[in-house]
Amino acid sequence: MTESNASSSQQPSKRWAHFHSALQLAIQRSAHKWTYADFTECFPLWCEEQPENAPRIFATISKHMDDSITEKCEELLKKYNVRENIDNLHAVVTEARVRKHSGGYNGPDVWRENLHPGAAVRARTIPLLEKERDRLRAELEELDKENLRLQGDMQRNVEAREQVDAETSALLDMLDEIEARWSQLPLDEVQAWTLQTAESKSSTRSL
Repeated sequence: MTESNASSSQQPSKRWAHFHSALQLAIQRSAHKWTYADFTECFPLWCEEQPENAPRIFATISKHMDDSITEKCEELLKKYNVRENIDNLHAVVTEARVRKHSGGYNGPDVWRENLHPGAAVRARTIPLLEKERDRLRAELEELDKENLRLQGDMQRNVEAREQVDAETSALLDMLDEIEARWSQLPLDEVQAWTLQTAESKSSTRSL
């Protein structure tokens, strides 16, 4: 009979080993409780006609019953983590015995007759909660630093964008002013002067 948690690398506890051995013995006794004499009483004629095959058939049936019961038990042991639970129980009992022989344990969470269960629970859980609080507080401080850094980067980006917008606005104002002044010029005189200049340059080139 294989152990229900054979894949585990940890050595099983003595409590589990005793339990498993007792279960194995019970399965063997149950599977082989039906003797060959009982078998022959159920099939007297066939056993008389097959004196050589009957014992082999009986042994095969007994082994099949043993294997079948063992397989079902192993499935249940694995399904409900029986070995793990028994090992945990063994560890708790062993620790309690060690404490008893060493003079006991006087921690704030130890059970005493005048101690309320809630106080014992708080004595064990509050230190864990405080440790988690400190961890979260440190993580929050790191997040605050990161937020400040990101806020500074964003502020610098906003200032740079505002500067670009201001320069763009100034350039557009300058273009508007140039356009306004250009529209005030006497276009007819400008065109005449441009034409005269072009003709003058053309005459000079021909000479």
